[in-house]
Amino acid sequence: MSFKLINPEVLCAPSGYSHGVLADGGGKLLFIAGQIAVDKDNQIVSDNLVEQFDCALANVIAVLEAAGGRPEHVTRMVIYVTDKTEYRNQTREIGKRYRKHMGKHFPAMVLVQVVALLEDAAKVEIEAMAVI
Repeated sequence: MSFKLINPEVLCAPSGYSHGVLADGGGKLLFIAGQIAVDKDNQIVSDNLVEQFDCALANVIAVLEAAGGRPEHVTRMVIYVTDKTEYRNQTREIGKRYRKHMGKHFPAMVLVQVVALLEDAAKVEIEAMAVI
């Protein structure tokens, strides 16, 4: 599977994401449902945003790997947070956790602040799309 990152010069240089990802048509599409920071017993792992981000992204990767994919197959990621200021204030540490799971692969991404998530204790939810 080959991907081409699309970052036109007429747009600002992206940092930590790509403006677009072009995938050839030879793969299978995987749509990964929103994942929050729960363990196998469906319990929130922490009230810390960075730890929740780490676990939620690990859960995304678990679904990806179960389908036969790897982090570099992710083409799009949507991150929902309940507090964008808290997210911004911890960007450096969140970035370390991101690279732990995704390396230097930066798909098309969006960050959305929401009033709340379905699970009241959740601070972050991550959904993704991949081409395997």
